[in-house]
Amino acid sequence: MNLSSLFVVSGPSGVGKTSLVKALTDSNPALVCPVSYTTRPPRPGEVQGVNYHFVDADKFQQMVGNDEFLEHAQVFGNRYGTARQTVQQQLELGKTLLLEIDWQGAAQARKLFPDATTVMILPPSIKGLRQRLQNRQQDDEETIEQRMLEATQELSHYGDFDYLIINEIFDAALIELESVLAVSHLRSCALADEVKRLLPELDGL
Repeated sequence: MNLSSLFVVSGPSGVGKTSLVKALTDSNPALVCPVSYTTRPPRPGEVQGVNYHFVDADKFQQMVGNDEFLEHAQVFGNRYGTARQTVQQQLELGKTLLLEIDWQGAAQARKLFPDATTVMILPPSIKGLRQRLQNRQQDDEETIEQRMLEATQELSHYGDFDYLIINEIFDAALIELESVLAVSHLRSCALADEVKRLLPELDGL
């Protein structure tokens, strides 16, 4: 199993990570993004099994109890999780998986897969992050304040990540994210199986 094929992207709400991940996957169709489970209700236009696996709280807790999640967390009163079996099966097939999860999930993923590549997307400033949340007009002021509190907590964990990318200029941040993905594929642990195939004399050394 190629453990370095797990690529984790985190960052606070409103930082633009979803847009960056979409652009990255659009230009790298081989990337696999497992569909997460959530207890929150679908938003208009979201499709079951495509955007999320929407389940109720009892089903989610049952999956937690059965140790079915690679990672799971509670965010803004809703629970989110990534199925362990899905990730393991794809990694065993040699796929590169991208998980867009929060800092709690990233910490859990690192424990199970220490060679995973982790990236945190940062805002250019806290003031700028608040402005982005206000500009997208999805939340009232009370919700924005809650998101800002959550963002401060998430950003305090920046030192736990392998790479930090400041999303001030989208195109520049995307180039940096693509560069991190490329570098992760060149790590020795990522190329170990390929080297043994090309240089069988090294197998067992």
